[in-house]
Amino acid sequence: MPGAAKRPLPAGLPREWYETHNRRLKAMRLAIALLDTGVYHPANASNRRIRTTAESIGIRPPSDTTCRMVRSLIHYDD
Repeated sequence: MPGAAKRPLPAGLPREWYETHNRRLKAMRLAIALLDTGVYHPANASNRRIRTTAESIGIRPPSDTTCRMVRSLIHYDD
């Protein structure tokens, strides 16, 4: 991300906070990658497709929970 300065995460928070934060970042990266490939509807983003996209952009395969989060980020409005 050009222009976005990385800052260290705050210290002293519960482990769950860091896990959720990292899951959200991963879901956002995957949602953007899927949108770039033409997946504009959550119904077209199967777990398999999301995991294939993860592999193609070089990140570890997401969990089922992260896949659900990716679909929630790909919001479709008629």
